[in-house]
Amino acid sequence: MALSMRLSRSGRKGRPFYRIVVADKRMARDGRYVERLGTYNPLLANDDENRVVLNAERVKYWLEQGAEPSTRVHLFLAKAGLADMPKINETPKKSAPGHKAVERIKEKEGKKLAAEEAAKAAAAAPKEEAPAAEEAKAEEAPAETSAE
Repeated sequence: MALSMRLSRSGRKGRPFYRIVVADKRMARDGRYVERLGTYNPLLANDDENRVVLNAERVKYWLEQGAEPSTRVHLFLAKAGLADMPKINETPKKSAPGHKAVERIKEKEGKKLAAEEAAKAAAAAPKEEAPAAEEAKAEEAPAETSAE
């Protein structure tokens, strides 16, 4: 009998609640199971201690017996320190932005960099002119006082 550790859904529509169970792979998702190992409540905050509750002793036993955890259950076990972290695949290429979207993003970045460079140049230019203007005013002031 091939065993798997997986989630069995319960709860009403829009308010999911899952049991972490050991079941025969051939059984329905919410059907008959061998043993209940814990619970998972996705409606709780990520840092809530009751979000995932596991019976560590029984989990270790079933892993020794050859039960294979599903991807999601494997993540829970890894975070609890009961298994190694599973390999996480990269997002598929289908979800990547299209060619035109990538071009638009590059154009926006180019315009943003050009605006930043122009702002830096504008900010640097008055600083150079300001000392020259102060020197000119300083030269004019003594000339006016001597003329009187």
